[in-house]
Amino acid sequence: MRLKKQKRHRRSVRFYTTCFGFRAPFKVLCDGTFIHHLLVNRITPADTALSNILGAPVKMFTTRCVLAELKSLGESYSDSLNVARDLAPARCDHEQRKSAVACLTEVIGEDNSEHFFVASQDADLRKKFQEKPAVPVVFALRNALFLEPPSQSQQQFAKSAEEQRSHMNELEFKMLVKRKKKSSVNEELGEASDGDEDLSKKIIEDLKKNAAKRNNTDVKDKVQFKRKKAKGPNPLSCKKKKTENQKPVANKEGNENESAETIRSRSKKRKRSRKQKSLTDATA
Repeated sequence: MRLKKQKRHRRSVRFYTTCFGFRAPFKVLCDGTFIHHLLVNRITPADTALSNILGAPVKMFTTRCVLAELKSLGESYSDSLNVARDLAPARCDHEQRKSAVACLTEVIGEDNSEHFFVASQDADLRKKFQEKPAVPVVFALRNALFLEPPSQSQQQFAKSAEEQRSHMNELEFKMLVKRKKKSSVNEELGEASDGDEDLSKKIIEDLKKNAAKRNNTDVKDKVQFKRKKAKGPNPLSCKKKKTENQKPVANKEGNENESAETIRSRSKKRKRSRKQKSLTDATA
């Protein structure tokens, strides 16, 4: 049961923080009935008990009218009056004294701009505040504290407010786009009205810059081939130079060798005699 209670309280606090902008430390506006119930049931210290259910540090407030009402109830509420005097005073602008209910409703107002949590034991007052969009209500039951879950009216108000925000965001975005378009058109018209000479000069300069950039990029992109230099002949493949005196001797020796080889080849040829041919014919 305790875990379910904590989850329920955590969900309710998250609803008020996300939808209505409540921030810690939370401010709790207490009336006389709530303070008296805390003392009778010994729920002390009250700020720690409230911080346990809200999950964040808490600061407790009350009003002058609540103090005056507790004082008027007599000695039975004297202890409650002393405790209430230690709480931080919430500002109430009315000069004359009012009832605690009227004073609290005036401090909360229509939209609860101060983001107060209202702590009261008055059931009618709690219902009245739950009809308002951004007023979370705390009450006590014996020695335990509870946070009322958001009412249906509060949930519907939060839903409609979120839809309006999203719609407004879309409209703002469209307006910004239109403004940018108008500003760009006005800038173009203003530049045109300055004079055609300035525009022509700018265009010419831009063309020159683009041409220079293209030339630089073309030169860089082209593959640069290196020309091969003429090299000398391979010394191993070249014959050694011969002097003039040795050339005719070599030629003569070469001619004599060639004539001797031709004579030898002729003498080696076999000559068949006709006699041997006739003898072979006779034997056959």
